[in-house]
Amino acid sequence: MKKVLVKKLLNLTVVAALSLSVLAGCGNGASGSTASGAAGASSQAAQSTQEASGSQAAQSSQAAGGTQSGETTATAIDKAAFDALLASGIVADDADIAANEWASKVKAAGTLRVGGTRTSFLFSQLDETDNGLRGFDAGLYQLLARYILGDESKFELTQVDSSTRESVLQSDQVDAVFATYSITDKRKELISFAGPYYTSKQAVLVKAGNTEITGVDSLAGKNVATQSGSTGPSILAEFAPNATVQEFQNDQEARTALEQGRVDAYVTDYTLLLNAIVKNPNTYQIAGDVFGPEDNYGIGLPLDSDGVAFVNDFLKKIEADGTWEKLWKISLGDRTGIDTAPAAPAIQ
Repeated sequence: MKKVLVKKLLNLTVVAALSLSVLAGCGNGASGSTASGAAGASSQAAQSTQEASGSQAAQSSQAAGGTQSGETTATAIDKAAFDALLASGIVADDADIAANEWASKVKAAGTLRVGGTRTSFLFSQLDETDNGLRGFDAGLYQLLARYILGDESKFELTQVDSSTRESVLQSDQVDAVFATYSITDKRKELISFAGPYYTSKQAVLVKAGNTEITGVDSLAGKNVATQSGSTGPSILAEFAPNATVQEFQNDQEARTALEQGRVDAYVTDYTLLLNAIVKNPNTYQIAGDVFGPEDNYGIGLPLDSDGVAFVNDFLKKIEADGTWEKLWKISLGDRTGIDTAPAAPAIQ
């Protein structure tokens, strides 16, 4: 992975270690809010918002992301390119849908119910100017809505965080969860996963200018934030056993504690930290290299659902036809100065 002001996002094989100047991040939304996607919808209150996905001109505003050795720029998403990609997405054959119980249920309902976030700058961000949801995860679930229902706007979003993702599936509040959702054996006892569709590792976030913490090996005796319900606590127990770990419900709470000095560092997925840096210039930096096991992101589905096979088939198709790479470039690469897309992950 090339050492530049904005590091290449962790690709699916995690090709190299990152330097101190790497960028990282993403976020989680508060649980409970629901929104629906509908092209051209107007602004409404949070729980009844209709998420438009109509084409818009590309934004020119930029958000600077600070690093240890300087600054770089993360450009706002190209709305026109994103919306055009969704509109060109493939549509499943009726016979394939009819042969699958999970997909048939979605088809009959006329809406894909998604558990996700509206506050993840690079993965699923609500644009209040047009109520569009855009980003890598948002693109995937809207492409899946198009694949099943022939219309990328036919989705309903229920906001989740790391502590509610299993429960919304178990209680049949949603059909699928797209939320940078790490595949773990423990979670697979409760729900099933399609994918993976993306891979990351862990990273250490500190306040800009911090020279005392230089990586995971510097966390002994430090107060370290992570998210409850995430893989962070177990990974910290293994890689930083002498750290004092404080668990927070979501990304915002953990970062607030870091900003206020109540913790010295924040550990979570590398890609889950990228949002924080590009949205908050000169506020944070990554300390040291990424670490820990590869963190495969999957699409959460009800336990033992035949939707796994259906969604995996969808993922294979959009990887093969280049849609996955185009979505990565629009949502992540173009916005962080990364020229080369990672290889799409092998579907398990």
